[in-house]
Amino acid sequence: MRSMTAFASGRGTFGEFDWSWDLRSVNARGLDLRLRAPDWIAGLETGLRKRLGAALERGSVTVSLRLGREAGAAGLAVDEAQLDAVLTALVAVEERALARGMTLAPSRAADVLAQRGVLDTPRDEAADSGPLAAAVLKDFETVLAEFLEMRAREGAALHAVLTGQVDRIAALTEAAAGAVDARREAAAEAFRAALARVADGAVSVDADRVAQEIAVLAVKSDVTEELDRLRAHVAAARELLAAEGAVGRKLDFLTQEFNREANTLCAKSQHTDLTRIGLELKAVIDQLREQVQNVE
Repeated sequence: MRSMTAFASGRGTFGEFDWSWDLRSVNARGLDLRLRAPDWIAGLETGLRKRLGAALERGSVTVSLRLGREAGAAGLAVDEAQLDAVLTALVAVEERALARGMTLAPSRAADVLAQRGVLDTPRDEAADSGPLAAAVLKDFETVLAEFLEMRAREGAALHAVLTGQVDRIAALTEAAAGAVDARREAAAEAFRAALARVADGAVSVDADRVAQEIAVLAVKSDVTEELDRLRAHVAAARELLAAEGAVGRKLDFLTQEFNREANTLCAKSQHTDLTRIGLELKAVIDQLREQVQNVE
């Protein structure tokens, strides 16, 4: 079992580049990957998504990569094609101005270099980004391993909590079965007392009708099926807790089934002890469902 909550970080270097990782996740219904990484490194985002998709099944996962470069490591380069385009545009502007009787101030070299794309660092060249991407992705494997280890540790702690809660539900289910036996005798006594009060009023009592009413009351208050289903759900929960892989969705669905049976049990209770057990059962199931939200 693994938790969806985890965090890992790391640092790495390659040539004049250095970087830092921040990898974290919280619970989510599915797998939601959010990547914050330089888009000029070819293949980086694809590689990160591939590795995360293979390792994870659920969780809202955020990956942040901060990339830096040694000061002065990359010299500035002039894009000659862009420079020619800018100079051609300047000549056309000056000629058009002269044709209209206007004289423009001379253009300075600094003005030309300030034009977009004329002067830049060569960091976005494909020849640079390939080896860098490979080094960054290799370093990410270490961060991802640390991240998965934390999810496993958190999952082990969750497993212990969930096991205890399922055991508590099982114990309360058997306590409810015992309370049903006590309720049966109390209900019979209450009905006999009510019947005696009716007889004391000299009202004619139809024995067949009395038997029918008793049968109807017995059916309405019978919780045998609810108890049987609760026991079945406990068995299913224990199987999931013993299984490998992502079981969070199945456990979440199972907690809804637990809650449905507990609600019906309380609705049919008509007995103080059984109601108390049913309410405690609902409280434990609610705690179980809250913890299950963090299971992958």
